Amino acid sequence: MSELEEIRRLRETVSKLEEENSQLIRRNLQLSDQLCMWYELRQRVNWLKEELDKDHRKVLKADMADDAELLALIENRLEQDSFVMKGDFNAPQLAQLLGISQTRLSRLFHNTFYKSADNYLDNLRLIRGVQLLREHPEYGIASVSEDAGFNSVRTFQRKCNEAIGMSPVEFRMMVDKKKTLY
Repeated sequence: MSELEEIRRLRETVSKLEEENSQLIRRNLQLSDQLCMWYELRQRVNWLKEELDKDHRKVLKADMADDAELLALIENRLEQDSFVMKGDFNAPQLAQLLGISQTRLSRLFHNTFYKSADNYLDNLRLIRGVQLLREHPEYGIASVSEDAGFNSVRTFQRKCNEAIGMSPVEFRMMVDKKKTLY
């Protein structure tokens, strides 16, 4: 090969290399721009997360205050309205009575009492039943069960056994024994 051909071939090679270098520089600039945009986007996302966390904490604080008011309202309604203690009254009806969603009611009871609203209502019925057993020995178990708001005597007996480890009859006998001792 002659020197001229060699020079021409080297010039072509240099030209190709310069073009490849230019392409690489453009690609690096694009990647650098993308990296800057990604970094800015990441900063914005982090800022938004912080703002959402702040808002969430505000909502939680407001919910806690609302929860206390709602619990007071529930206690008030349960004391005032005798129909809420009837056996067929349940959590969906309580939510409707209070004008809140069932989800809100469920979350409130689980977060506050670690139990469902229906279990809470059953516990109130059970407390009422035990109170009636103590205060009115002349009442039969069926009457106590009905007055306490249970749908059946069997349910009252089962709930009593689960809570205090004895049947209503056994509880009444224990109360009577204590009364005779004093």
